[in-house]
Amino acid sequence: MAFYAESWLTEVLVALSLVVAAVYAWFSYSYKYWQRKGVPYLEPRFPFGNVYNSFVGKTSGPLELNEAYLQFKGQRFGGIYFFNRPGLVIVDPDLIRTILVKDFWTFQDRGVKTDENEPLNSHLFLLGGNKWRRLRVKLTPTFTSGKMKMMFQTLADCGREMGEVLEEPASRGEVVEMRELSARFATDVIASVAFGVEVNCQRNPEAAFRQWGRRFFQQNFRNTVNSVLMAINPKLLTILSPKSNLTEVSHYFRKMVSDTVKYREDNGVTRNDFMHLLIQLKNVGCVDSDRPGANKQKDEDDKWRLSIDEVAAQAFVFFIAGFETSSTTMSFALHELAHHPEVQGRLQTEMDTVLKQHGGQITYEAVNSMPYLEKVVAETLRKYPPVMILNRESNAEYRIPDTDVMLDKGTPIIIPVYGLHHDPDIFPDPERFDPERFSDEQKAQRHPYVYLPFGEGPRICIGMRFGLVQTKVGLINILSRYSVEPSEKSVRHLSLEPRAFLMTPKGGIQLRLSKRPTA
Repeated sequence: MAFYAESWLTEVLVALSLVVAAVYAWFSYSYKYWQRKGVPYLEPRFPFGNVYNSFVGKTSGPLELNEAYLQFKGQRFGGIYFFNRPGLVIVDPDLIRTILVKDFWTFQDRGVKTDENEPLNSHLFLLGGNKWRRLRVKLTPTFTSGKMKMMFQTLADCGREMGEVLEEPASRGEVVEMRELSARFATDVIASVAFGVEVNCQRNPEAAFRQWGRRFFQQNFRNTVNSVLMAINPKLLTILSPKSNLTEVSHYFRKMVSDTVKYREDNGVTRNDFMHLLIQLKNVGCVDSDRPGANKQKDEDDKWRLSIDEVAAQAFVFFIAGFETSSTTMSFALHELAHHPEVQGRLQTEMDTVLKQHGGQITYEAVNSMPYLEKVVAETLRKYPPVMILNRESNAEYRIPDTDVMLDKGTPIIIPVYGLHHDPDIFPDPERFDPERFSDEQKAQRHPYVYLPFGEGPRICIGMRFGLVQTKVGLINILSRYSVEPSEKSVRHLSLEPRAFLMTPKGGIQLRLSKRPTA
């Protein structure tokens, strides 16, 4: 009996050894991919490739990829590996422009595979190909300057509410967690503009909408597994069909949208918000007077209307894209202004002057009449770009211009935004916060594709204008009435959450708030 048990164990060990050897051989062959193509590459580490530090939680994935940028400087591009899957990091700004603009249709997709049975995944950020193009055409008219003016009053009301909520802590000189403050402001704005509901999160931080939003952003085991499968081979997501953490979140947000739409349609209610525009796309197929002309293709697109689930998906991506990016940009700006009182003072002087010219009211025109505020926000986005990398995927074989390198279809492309923004050859002394980097003179001296906080080309962030206005309204409502300064809880050089995809400060941003003598 012992003989058979020992024989069985030997067979199992031999089989396991053969499997391990086969996997190792497969990885070893894969790790020669860029060498075979004559592309400079970083030496991979079995079995993680070049993403070991992010996989074990030492740093975030985007930051690890931006480290590759530093090692490829002097080259136009370089190869890396996501486990055993090859990816290409683009370093040269001219090549970045070619990929994002000139040859956009070869690289129009992000290459992100998701659960296609989840209705909330049918939004502009994740879709590719013709589905993305048609939806982009539909949604573009909802983000014009005219539509921003239409929605502006909601932003102004939420900003004024934030200023009033801060009155009490500022009068006592309390320390305020700025990221939480910014998040509550952003939640109120987006809940109202995108979902058409008033959640009053600034006075009720535990509002249901805020809690469900937190649940979506929480990293969990399922999300980690999905990320690993995506890195190794996107087809595994289709084969294994792992679920995300969206199921319960999806039910909440889809029901909210469905109830809101039904109430408005049944009662003839209209509001100046994004939800009103989405309802038009659902019922009419276009927004107001933006109906396409007689072009046949446009006429076909005009017949296509959003379903109620597609309406919910667009409102949801408005939330996930606008909430985190605007709130972190606002809090990072306050962090830098607290540590640079001379910059804060100059900005407050500009705010005082412009607001006086507009009767003390924060209007759309007033917000866009503050050039120094524009520089401060731009420099914040340079130093702390919320999205630290841009990812694309080739949908066909592609020869890199002026080389013999032929990319295979499906090759992931990484544009290291953080690396570009922190390159001392592009932005001297990159850790220094200097809004004058964005003077007209300095901008004219730089390549236009080294500053990419919102991406570029046809797939540039569609909500860029709204996000910038939201951030500015928040900063004006705080700094026109209060000043911020470091506290005993403040950290001068912020560290980042290692498992966050977006740039997220670890431990928040603690600043002391005080009322301005002139306010």
